[in-house]
Amino acid sequence: MKTKKAPPALVRIRLKKNDLVEVSSGKEKGKTGKVLRVLREKNQVVVEKVNMIKRHTRPSPTTGQGGILEKEAPLNISKVMLICPKCAHATRFRLTRTAEGKKARVCRQCKELIDG
Repeated sequence: MKTKKAPPALVRIRLKKNDLVEVSSGKEKGKTGKVLRVLREKNQVVVEKVNMIKRHTRPSPTTGQGGILEKEAPLNISKVMLICPKCAHATRFRLTRTAEGKKARVCRQCKELIDG
């Protein structure tokens, strides 16, 4: 009898769709891309043109198309770092409040607002 695997402990994900990120570890180390999707329940992100896999598909009655599709597989959130648009480095960042009272991300190296 198989036992169910426990779900991963949820981490606060502070990355958003369309953020530019760099992969910091693994076989895709050093590659950069845009975040396509954030999978919060699994602590993963899908990055454009990174961690490509081949999926073999059977022709369906509706499309009639089958073959080998290449698509992006999810990466663990701990393997990617946000790239600061001002200093162009993969950096850590912190959350602060702006003068208007909104939350904004700030680069820890150049102290510039990343979004806001």
